[in-house]
Amino acid sequence: MALTPARHRSLSRYEKIVCGVDEAGRGPWAGPVVVAAVILPRDMKIEGVADSKILSHKVRTELFDYIAAEAMVSTVVVSARRVDEMNIRAATLWGMRKAVATLPVRPSVALIDGRDVPDGLCVPGRPLVGGDGRSSAIAAASIVAKVTRDRLMIHLAKTFPRYGFERHKGYGTPEHREALATFGPSIHHRRSFAPVRACFAPEAMDGLPDVADVIDDALDGPVDIALAGPLDGPVDDTGGYAAAHPAEPAPPRRGRGRRGSASAVSSRAG
Repeated sequence: MALTPARHRSLSRYEKIVCGVDEAGRGPWAGPVVVAAVILPRDMKIEGVADSKILSHKVRTELFDYIAAEAMVSTVVVSARRVDEMNIRAATLWGMRKAVATLPVRPSVALIDGRDVPDGLCVPGRPLVGGDGRSSAIAAASIVAKVTRDRLMIHLAKTFPRYGFERHKGYGTPEHREALATFGPSIHHRRSFAPVRACFAPEAMDGLPDVADVIDDALDGPVDIALAGPLDGPVDDTGGYAAAHPAEPAPPRRGRGRRGSASAVSSRAG
């Protein structure tokens, strides 16, 4: 049975309502960081929940569908631009604050994978090193964050096919390094990361075209996406690459972005 607000109120006799918080995508050279916060019903048993990185794609997707249907989930996408402006650690903590704050109900405590608790968290937080192997709620958040980010990167690959995002998800593979050397960074690459920074001409480091900032900002903050199934359209349909290699791409074209359809188990900031 899904954890609706009414069910949450019925659980008030318990001392604490716990949410788990985890992220996916701190290490890649491109794409967003995705943070998820999950409240599991107390009577919910999920066989096979573990750190998303050690699960097979099939098992991870099946668990994702089950968590999306039965739990309360908030998902926050932290754009590459925010990572560059804030640094990766600060941007991830920003996403964690947003994810907990935009849950449909307020938990009593947030269990956070790792060593850090974000300043300004709206509820008491507790860091848990190796939390995705110690807490079912954190493991569930790890699965939601990983599957959501993988799907976003697959859709970014439709607009930026030269980089192979659908295969390496933005991580620093030899294929990705070769694509960077050949085509230069895209608007979704993290300019503050050394392998990407090295591809920019010095005069291009002051900023990207205004349209790039607008596009990247669309991937920043709480999002409502179809958690129960694949995204049904690209995250944005605007082509173009960074100004460091102006002769390579065609000029950016404007288009209507898509952020996914609404989900009953995710939330949007007001």
